Amino acid sequence: MAGIVIVGAGQAGASLAAKVRALGYDGRVTLIGEEPAPPYQRPPLSKGYLLREMELERIYLRAPSFWKENEIDLRLAEPVRLIDRARKTVRAGNASIPYDKLALTIGSHPRQIPAAAGGSLGGVYTIRTLADVDAMAVECQPGRKLLIVGGGYLGLEVAAVGVRLGLEITVIEVAPRILQRVAAPPTSNYFRSLHSSHGVNILENTGLDRLTGTGRVSGAVLSNGMKIPADFVVVAIGVTPATNIAEEAGLAIENGIRTDSRGLTSDPGIWSAGECASFPHEGRRVRLESVGNAIDHAELVAKNMLGGSENYRAKPWFWSDQYDVKLQIAGLNTGYDRIVERKGDRERSRSIWYFEGGRLLALDAMNEARAYMVAKRIIEAGQTVSLENVADASRDVKSLLSEATKNPEAIAVDVGDVDAPSGPRE
Repeated sequence: MAGIVIVGAGQAGASLAAKVRALGYDGRVTLIGEEPAPPYQRPPLSKGYLLREMELERIYLRAPSFWKENEIDLRLAEPVRLIDRARKTVRAGNASIPYDKLALTIGSHPRQIPAAAGGSLGGVYTIRTLADVDAMAVECQPGRKLLIVGGGYLGLEVAAVGVRLGLEITVIEVAPRILQRVAAPPTSNYFRSLHSSHGVNILENTGLDRLTGTGRVSGAVLSNGMKIPADFVVVAIGVTPATNIAEEAGLAIENGIRTDSRGLTSDPGIWSAGECASFPHEGRRVRLESVGNAIDHAELVAKNMLGGSENYRAKPWFWSDQYDVKLQIAGLNTGYDRIVERKGDRERSRSIWYFEGGRLLALDAMNEARAYMVAKRIIEAGQTVSLENVADASRDVKSLLSEATKNPEAIAVDVGDVDAPSGPRE
């Protein structure tokens, strides 16, 4: 029996494999990963694991015994090179593996600096895999100079860890401000101030011309002609969805592997989930790079692979930890035209509320768990709240729930547990 084959053993692939078993599927399940390590969490790589505060076993998604106990054939260090849709097989290593249904949960690849600009020099790293971080760990000695290319959340998380490790850090961002692609100016200002207060040198509106060195990186020439020394470099300039094998197999591609609202690709026997897949969301097509999406999307696809017909309704949420600040993001701010900033009742606590017209789209909450929970519930209920009431500092943030539930069709929420912890789903 061919059964279900899952290509990609990250968060989405592991979640999908576990879910089909939990739903009672008793056929063959094969989970194929290109890394030698069993499925693990990626967010700690730029945080606790890089700091060596988390042991390897703690970042595994499941105990090593789980896969055997649940009769999931976990095949590691076997990159899939080919999908043969006509024969319904995949080529992994030297094996040809048949499938009845195939799921692609192959994630994404970090963007690289071109070799012509020094990207292939020794001492240049991305942070995507265990091997990346293990290789970089020997570089993290106090007093060494780290250049981070890219002022997004990953780059800033690495900067925060680097400060704790005693590194001298410069972050360069080609856009006019850090976080420009993902956040409004007040959020950028907040994190610029936070990092500057910890001694990080942030250079905005500054690109990389080239890395310098012979064999190994020794510095960089920036777009403004400035030359800076660097003992090692972390490249954090975003990711691209891993679509090569899907594209070569003739599947439809649109900012990732194109799927319908159920997770089905253009081939009726092939499904896709996680950050390699794009799907319909509120009248447009999106692709989400988050742990929450990887889990929720994969579990829904598992149901549909077994005969369900449920549409995926994404509930976007994200987080980032930097120094003593926990950033929590609810919703997607794409298309916002107004923002409201609320200060919290503690130092460095505040929230940024994003609106399009009069509709609440998203929220950035820095050390403001209550605001995050309130906004998340309003957004997920399909409701909104007035800009005026959000801007009214005299109103307790929990009172905004009352306004959002005045519509009789709105879902009821329990205000009493708004203060409950809302840590990341890892």
